[in-house]
Amino acid sequence: MQNDFYSLEELNSISLKSFGENVLISRKCSIYSPEKISIGNNVRIDDFCILSGEIEIKNYVHISAYSALYGKYGIKIGDFCSISPRCILLSATDNFNGEFLISPMVPNEYTNIESGEIILNNYVQICAGCVVMPKVNFREGSVLGALSFAKTDLQEWSIYAGIPAKKIKNREKRAKEYGQQIIDSLHNV
Repeated sequence: MQNDFYSLEELNSISLKSFGENVLISRKCSIYSPEKISIGNNVRIDDFCILSGEIEIKNYVHISAYSALYGKYGIKIGDFCSISPRCILLSATDNFNGEFLISPMVPNEYTNIESGEIILNNYVQICAGCVVMPKVNFREGSVLGALSFAKTDLQEWSIYAGIPAKKIKNREKRAKEYGQQIIDSLHNV
């Protein structure tokens, strides 16, 4: 299993902006503009993921297989976050109303791009098959349920689902207690 992930020497050769300890990135992950990507400690990125653009990943993060993070305008992922399989985070998207052309190959004056940073604060979970649009802020502890579409901010410690995503209930905060226990145990070593 360890051979499925880049070695320390290989991680250094990718020329990431920075990376911490215990970083596991699948050899089958595609990384574009690595000099704009920073990764904290205890991070795992699985097979067939795409990372592109300005991306900051903190500590204790898992990005599952087939997920794509398009960070042209920035994606920030806090501590203890998880992105389940087949999720797409878009910090930029074309306007498809027919008044503009669409494609990164078209000159900018003929396109209309909606863009903005995506923020996942600490303890955020994005479940399988979700799409996240530009400028969405996932407040601490928020969850986006499977097969959902997020185009507006998610309130802290709340669970959202649907197309478009709507709040369906509050979320317990025990995950934050566990995270704090892990952090405290590291400081006591």
